[in-house]
Parts: sequence; C-alpha cells; structure tokens
Amino acid sequence: MASSKNFFAMVLFIALLVMTTSTGIQFGSKIDSNWYDATATCYGEMSGEGTMGGACGYGDLFKQGYGLETTALSTALFNNGLTCGACFEIMCVNDPQWCIPNAGTIKITATNFCPANYTKTTDIWCNPPQKHFDLSVPMFTKLAAYEAGIIPVRYRRVLCSKQGGVKFEVNGNPYWILVLLYNVGGAGDVSGVKIKGSKTDWLPMTQSWGQNWGRGTTFVGQTLSFQVTASDGKMLQFDNVIPANWQFKQVFDGKKNF
Repeated sequence: MASSKNFFAMVLFIALLVMTTSTGIQFGSKIDSNWYDATATCYGEMSGEGTMGGACGYGDLFKQGYGLETTALSTALFNNGLTCGACFEIMCVNDPQWCIPNAGTIKITATNFCPANYTKTTDIWCNPPQKHFDLSVPMFTKLAAYEAGIIPVRYRRVLCSKQGGVKFEVNGNPYWILVLLYNVGGAGDVSGVKIKGSKTDWLPMTQSWGQNWGRGTTFVGQTLSFQVTASDGKMLQFDNVIPANWQFKQVFDGKKNF
C-alpha cells in the first residue's frame, strides 16, 4: 500500500491536472485553448493591399513579417487595441453550403480593428457584443468561398511564432516619444511597457493607440532600454536596445523574443 505522503502527492497532481484542463490553461502560458463561436467576413483584395496599416499602428505588414495572415477584430475582441498582435486559430463550421470541406484551420494575427456601426440594424457583425473576425481575402478563401460573404467560425487563442526579435520603431518628437512594438512572439499582445534612458530611471509608458506606446519625456541623445510585459504576464527586458544616436522613424531589433 502506498504511503499517505505519496497518496496525497498523487491527489494534488491529479487536482492540478484537472483544474488546468478544465480552465483551458496550457502549461507554460495563459493562452486559452478552448474554442469559441464567432463569425467571419473579409476585406481588402487578394493581394492584401487593402489590409495594410490600420488601427494597431502597423504599417507594411509584409515588411513587418505579418504578411497576409491577418485579421481585423470586432469591438468585443479588440480591447481598445491591447489585443493587437495576438494570434488566433480559426475554422469554418456549420455551413455546408460555403465551408470548404476538410479545409482545416488557419492561424492569423490581429493587425486591425473592425469598427462598430450603430446606424445599422442589420449586418452589425462588428458591433458589441458580437465576436467577429474581418479576415484578409486570402485567409477567408482558405476556409470558404469568397461569395459566402459571412461564415460561422470557431476560434481560439494560440501562441504566436515569430522570426527574429521584438521590433521597436521610434516616432514622436523631441518632447514626446512614441514607440511601436511589433513582431512579438508568445502571447503576441503587449499589456505594459516601461522605458529607461541612460539618464533616467525606469518610467512607465502609456498605450497611445494600438501597439504604440508613448511617454512625455525628452530622451533625445540617450541610450534606451525597455521592459515589455505580454498579456500572459511574461516580461522581457531589452537593455540598451536603442543606441544614443537614434533618429525618429528608425526601427531597432530587440534580438530576443517571447
């Protein structure tokens, strides 16, 4: 017979396993593995030209590594831009007329916002509380025929896999620094940023819009470091990632990723 100590250890292990499985939390992350119902449409062109830029602050999605595997999010998912950079897995369901048989799933990154339209009473897919994905045309047509217009889908959050380090693009003016973060792996979406100049302590930055983070402090001529916290609570520190001779509009590679 097993000892009481071993018995209670086994009970504790099973309890933790059941709790982890039931909540959909994966070991090593806080990405929710449960599937949820939503709808999906598409925008732009097959080339992806109409999907560049957008409310997350990203510019040329090809240069930034996102390509065409992107989506705009409805208000219920966008979280005022804090979900920008998050990755989702999506499948077409319950629509035999339009779902492509055995299409499987697509994985996409949130790069834009699908705004609500409160003047309409129909086709209000992006209005709260609707959970909706406005996909790039190439991604939509992997799941369903373009003529479908709108399809029912299921989705879940997944970890983002990115090549290279987190990127820091410096904008603003001599009195207000605005830093765009992109190519973020792991959870993908950033929930907090701190900045440190070679002449300052660590200072919190404020989300300006999308994944643009600002601070009303003069940093010109200083080497810059950052502490970046993802939505799953993981924090990475990037020491001296931007040299003292930096210029506005330049992009710097953090050399590491989540």
